[in-house]
Amino acid sequence: MNYGFAIDTRSCIGCHACSTACKSENQVPLGVHRTWVKYTEVGVYPDVRRNFQVTRCNHCANPPCVRVCPVTAMYQRDDGIVEFDSDVCIGCKACLQACPYDAIHIDPDTGTAAKCHFCGHRVENGIEPACVVVCPTHAIIAGDMDDPVSEISRVLASNDVTVRKPEQGTAPKLFYIGGHDAALHPTATERAPAGAMWNEVLDAHGQRRSPGYADAAVYEVGLNVPGLHDTVGHEDTQGSPALGPIQVSPARMAGQMVQVATNAQHKVPWHWQVPAYLVTKGVGAGLFGLLAVATLAMPDLLSPGLMASGGFVGLLGLVATTALLVADLERPERFLSILLRPQWRSWLTRGAFVLIALSGLGTAWWGAEFCGWMGWLSVETMEWVRPLMAVLTLPAAIMGAIYTAFLFAQCEGRDLWQSPLLPAHLLVQAVVAGGASLALLGLGLDLDQGVICGLLVGALIVDAFLMLAGEFGIPHASEVAARAAHDITHGRYARLFWGGAVLLGHVVPVVLLLVGGPVLAALAGALSLVGLYCYEHAFVMAPQEIPNS
Repeated sequence: MNYGFAIDTRSCIGCHACSTACKSENQVPLGVHRTWVKYTEVGVYPDVRRNFQVTRCNHCANPPCVRVCPVTAMYQRDDGIVEFDSDVCIGCKACLQACPYDAIHIDPDTGTAAKCHFCGHRVENGIEPACVVVCPTHAIIAGDMDDPVSEISRVLASNDVTVRKPEQGTAPKLFYIGGHDAALHPTATERAPAGAMWNEVLDAHGQRRSPGYADAAVYEVGLNVPGLHDTVGHEDTQGSPALGPIQVSPARMAGQMVQVATNAQHKVPWHWQVPAYLVTKGVGAGLFGLLAVATLAMPDLLSPGLMASGGFVGLLGLVATTALLVADLERPERFLSILLRPQWRSWLTRGAFVLIALSGLGTAWWGAEFCGWMGWLSVETMEWVRPLMAVLTLPAAIMGAIYTAFLFAQCEGRDLWQSPLLPAHLLVQAVVAGGASLALLGLGLDLDQGVICGLLVGALIVDAFLMLAGEFGIPHASEVAARAAHDITHGRYARLFWGGAVLLGHVVPVVLLLVGGPVLAALAGALSLVGLYCYEHAFVMAPQEIPNS
């Protein structure tokens, strides 16, 4: 069996019976939606038309939400239905980031992920989903696509159909008959502009939008669709196969040609805890990695005080990382489920075990160094213990620095995070964070300032190159990624990026380090960490502002 949906948009009248029946059947709380109807309006009065699109989970044949879930709370049944188990969900919100269709939300009553589940409890008893039964025009068809005599098989065989975002490779099983491009592609129209019908307009953070919000934060899009306007844009990006090239222009030459009249407003899932975790993880992994490299390559530069102090700060960074990760969960009391029922395809699970390994090795190494510093272990013992711990810890530190790149790669709803440069960039950022921490430690320890300053200057220069020339200096693979990058460099995060990440976090520290001195080096280290957070905040938040629905 292989269940799927077909939506005949030619018959849909926008009555919302399906979304109402879904709420009633599944006790969906107010403010969130498993099924909703998106209205898009095309044209300028009096030549206008309205299009309706029933939107929900696509029950993909290749569901990224299932792969990223660390505890198998999101899973795919044998009949093809993508189901969820709220009793084991930890509320990590990774599935929300992995879904390219914005079909998953956090249930405000349970704090767990929820979405359309094909009314699995009804299907198991031979009853059609509630939305199918209630639709007055029979615009929603559901059934087994493997059965050649089923209604949905006949409908799919006799009509031209389209799906949302086929380029994502998820193989969605929600097919639209007569689907309208402006409704199928979320970036083709403004996301709930001021004046949307029947609903209070909120932004991605759940805040009320001011009347000028759309003018300030949303770019006018010119569509190469017959019957619609063409816009002369100032920046070309790669468009979707259905729409062709999409041009981003600061001018609003035909602002009312295409607009969303009503839609579900979903909130940003990840907030400040995630960029903060990237910084603290960089401190922990960077310090242990640098200490390991120095042990193996430059042992004469090390002292028992540096090893004990550096290891202690590294452990503090890892403890803070764990605390931030747990604090960001909607159900933090279920955190141990990642260890007790791991789903090994998820890089959330793999990353948790990487952090445990790094923390365990770091604790053992720091304990040995502390004992050597206190004189409880002999110099001869430390001469073989230190290199051994360095060899064991270095691979764990490298993996601890870069595993988030693979986690972000599984978040297929955020195209900017799919950068192939991200593993190398995270590794360099860990060197920056570790070097900045050593510069701060130099205020209380007798360290070789020349080596630390040279290390940090080199790491900052490489990081700036990867950031400016790599992440934002080359064309992006998709229009969605290009929009997020534009938002960072020229949009709402531009001040944070240029003023915080670039100027405060790179240019000023390099100047201070070149001047020299332990006080200026410590200040440079502190500013480097601040700039690193500024960059991570923009990098994490901007892609979440781009609508997937």
